[in-house]
Amino acid sequence: MENMDVYIDTEEIAAFFFKELVKRGFAPREEELDEIVDITFEYLLAKSIIDEEYEDDSI
Repeated sequence: MENMDVYIDTEEIAAFFFKELVKRGFAPREEELDEIVDITFEYLLAKSIIDEEYEDDSI
């Protein structure tokens, strides 16, 4: 199977979760959304769906 580059936009994930939680009757705070996004990212790492790679913007 071929590797492909996947870019995770945590702000986009937070917005998605916010919209979906509000639709289901929840009123999440920003701190709660940050935790949910962090947990989601850790889940993707744990399941080897993504690999964490750091970008060096100084190049």
